[in-house]
Amino acid sequence: MSKDNLLALKDDMVAFIEGHGMQRLPGFVTEDISSVLWDGKGNPEAWKDFVEMAKHVGSPFITFSEVTLEREELDALIDEAGEMNFPDEEATELVEAQWLRKYAGMLGYIQLGFVYQGIVFLHETTTEWYERYQSLLEDVESFHDIVIDDAHEGDEEDE
Repeated sequence: MSKDNLLALKDDMVAFIEGHGMQRLPGFVTEDISSVLWDGKGNPEAWKDFVEMAKHVGSPFITFSEVTLEREELDALIDEAGEMNFPDEEATELVEAQWLRKYAGMLGYIQLGFVYQGIVFLHETTTEWYERYQSLLEDVESFHDIVIDDAHEGDEEDE
Protein backbone atom coordinates (compact mmCIF):
# COMPACT_ATOMS: atom_id res chain seq x y z
CA MET A 1 0.00 0.00 0.00
CA SER A 2 1.29 3.46 -0.91
CA LYS A 3 2.19 5.69 2.02
CA ASP A 4 1.59 8.72 -0.21
CA ASN A 5 -2.00 7.91 -1.21
CA LEU A 6 -4.55 6.59 1.29
CA LEU A 7 -7.06 5.47 -1.35
CA ALA A 8 -6.47 1.73 -0.82
CA LEU A 9 -6.66 2.23 2.95
CA LYS A 10 -9.95 4.09 2.52
CA ASP A 11 -11.38 1.12 0.61
CA ASP A 12 -10.23 -1.21 3.40
CA MET A 13 -11.80 1.04 6.03
CA VAL A 14 -15.13 1.20 4.20
CA ALA A 15 -15.25 -2.60 3.85
CA PHE A 16 -14.26 -3.12 7.50
CA ILE A 17 -16.85 -0.66 8.84
CA GLU A 18 -19.62 -2.11 6.69
CA GLY A 19 -18.48 -5.63 7.59
CA HIS A 20 -19.15 -4.76 11.23
CA GLY A 21 -22.71 -3.77 10.30
CA MET A 22 -22.08 -0.08 10.92
CA GLN A 23 -23.02 2.89 8.80
CA ARG A 24 -20.71 5.66 7.65
CA LEU A 25 -21.87 9.19 8.32
CA PRO A 26 -20.16 11.63 5.98
CA GLY A 27 -18.98 14.31 8.35
CA PHE A 28 -15.89 16.05 9.68
CA VAL A 29 -15.42 16.76 13.37
CA THR A 30 -13.83 20.19 13.68
CA GLU A 31 -11.19 21.25 16.19
CA ASP A 32 -13.65 23.39 18.13
CA ILE A 33 -15.54 20.28 19.28
CA SER A 34 -14.16 18.62 22.40
CA SER A 35 -12.78 15.26 21.40
CA VAL A 36 -10.42 12.48 22.34
CA LEU A 37 -7.86 11.47 19.73
CA TRP A 38 -7.13 7.75 19.45
CA ASP A 39 -3.48 6.96 20.12
CA GLY A 40 -2.46 4.17 17.78
CA LYS A 41 1.15 4.19 19.06
CA GLY A 42 2.52 3.88 15.52
CA ASN A 43 0.33 0.88 14.67
CA PRO A 44 -0.90 1.27 11.06
CA GLU A 45 -3.77 -1.12 11.85
CA ALA A 46 -4.98 0.90 14.89
CA TRP A 47 -7.98 2.13 12.92
CA LYS A 48 -9.38 -1.42 13.09
CA ASP A 49 -9.22 -1.33 16.89
CA PHE A 50 -10.97 2.04 16.75
CA VAL A 51 -13.83 0.66 14.63
CA GLU A 52 -14.13 -2.35 16.93
CA MET A 53 -14.30 -0.03 19.95
CA ALA A 54 -17.11 1.95 18.30
CA LYS A 55 -19.00 -1.29 17.71
CA HIS A 56 -18.31 -2.47 21.28
CA VAL A 57 -19.86 0.67 22.81
CA GLY A 58 -22.91 0.36 20.53
CA SER A 59 -22.30 3.23 18.17
CA PRO A 60 -24.60 2.80 15.14
CA PHE A 61 -22.32 4.81 12.87
CA ILE A 62 -18.83 6.16 12.34
CA THR A 63 -18.23 9.64 10.98
CA PHE A 64 -16.02 9.44 7.92
CA SER A 65 -14.17 12.31 6.31
CA GLU A 66 -11.40 12.37 3.76
CA VAL A 67 -9.27 15.02 2.07
CA THR A 68 -7.82 14.79 -1.40
CA LEU A 69 -5.30 17.42 -2.49
CA GLU A 70 -7.08 19.28 -5.28
CA ARG A 71 -4.95 20.89 -7.97
CA GLU A 72 -6.93 24.17 -7.76
CA GLU A 73 -6.30 24.45 -4.00
CA LEU A 74 -2.63 23.72 -4.51
CA ASP A 75 -2.33 26.29 -7.31
CA ALA A 76 -3.91 28.89 -5.02
CA LEU A 77 -1.45 27.99 -2.27
CA ILE A 78 1.49 28.28 -4.69
CA ASP A 79 0.25 31.73 -5.76
CA GLU A 80 -0.11 32.86 -2.14
CA ALA A 81 3.33 31.49 -1.22
CA GLY A 82 4.77 33.33 -4.23
CA GLU A 83 3.12 36.61 -3.21
CA MET A 84 4.26 36.14 0.37
CA ASN A 85 7.89 35.79 -0.71
CA PHE A 86 8.02 38.01 -3.80
CA PRO A 87 10.55 38.41 -5.43
CA ASP A 88 12.39 35.48 -3.79
CA GLU A 89 11.64 32.50 -6.04
CA GLU A 90 13.76 30.20 -3.85
CA ALA A 91 11.79 30.88 -0.66
CA THR A 92 11.12 27.81 1.45
CA GLU A 93 7.32 28.16 1.37
CA LEU A 94 7.21 28.54 -2.40
CA VAL A 95 9.59 25.64 -3.05
CA GLU A 96 7.64 23.40 -0.66
CA ALA A 97 4.29 24.36 -2.23
CA GLN A 98 5.67 23.52 -5.68
CA TRP A 99 7.05 20.22 -4.35
CA LEU A 100 3.51 19.24 -3.34
CA ARG A 101 2.38 19.21 -7.00
CA LYS A 102 3.31 15.54 -7.30
CA TYR A 103 0.63 14.75 -4.70
CA ALA A 104 -2.25 16.54 -6.46
CA GLY A 105 -5.22 14.23 -6.77
CA MET A 106 -4.02 11.96 -3.94
CA LEU A 107 -5.90 11.17 -0.75
CA GLY A 108 -3.84 12.42 2.20
CA TYR A 109 -6.12 12.45 5.24
CA ILE A 110 -8.90 10.30 6.70
CA GLN A 111 -10.78 11.04 9.91
CA LEU A 112 -12.98 8.46 11.63
CA GLY A 113 -15.14 9.34 14.61
CA PHE A 114 -17.88 8.16 16.92
CA VAL A 115 -19.76 9.60 19.89
CA TYR A 116 -20.03 7.81 23.21
CA GLN A 117 -21.66 9.34 26.30
CA GLY A 118 -21.39 12.81 24.82
CA ILE A 119 -17.70 12.57 23.98
CA VAL A 120 -16.41 12.47 20.43
CA PHE A 121 -13.65 9.94 19.80
CA LEU A 122 -11.48 10.42 16.71
CA HIS A 123 -8.96 8.45 14.73
CA GLU A 124 -6.90 10.28 12.12
CA THR A 125 -4.73 8.79 9.42
CA THR A 126 -2.53 11.13 7.46
CA THR A 127 0.38 11.13 5.06
CA GLU A 128 3.61 12.99 5.68
CA TRP A 129 3.03 15.22 2.65
CA TYR A 130 -0.46 16.16 3.91
CA GLU A 131 0.96 17.24 7.26
CA ARG A 132 3.49 19.40 5.42
CA TYR A 133 0.66 20.82 3.29
CA GLN A 134 -1.35 21.71 6.42
CA SER A 135 1.69 23.33 8.01
CA LEU A 136 2.30 25.38 4.89
CA LEU A 137 -1.35 26.49 4.82
CA GLU A 138 -1.04 27.65 8.43
CA ASP A 139 2.16 29.56 7.62
CA VAL A 140 0.51 31.36 4.71
CA GLU A 141 -2.59 32.15 6.79
CA SER A 142 -0.41 33.50 9.60
CA PHE A 143 1.42 35.72 7.13
CA HIS A 144 -1.88 37.09 5.81
CA ASP A 145 -3.04 37.78 9.37
CA ILE A 146 0.15 39.77 10.01
CA VAL A 147 -0.26 41.76 6.78
CA ILE A 148 -3.92 42.51 7.56
CA ASP A 149 -3.08 43.55 11.15
CA ASP A 150 -0.30 45.84 9.87
CA ALA A 151 -2.67 47.39 7.33
CA HIS A 152 -5.26 48.12 10.02
CA GLU A 153 -2.63 49.67 12.31
CA GLY A 154 -1.59 51.95 9.45
CA ASP A 155 -5.21 53.03 8.97
CA GLU A 156 -5.47 53.95 12.65
CA GLU A 157 -2.30 56.05 12.50
CA ASP A 158 -3.69 58.06 9.55
CA GLU A 159 -6.71 59.15 11.59
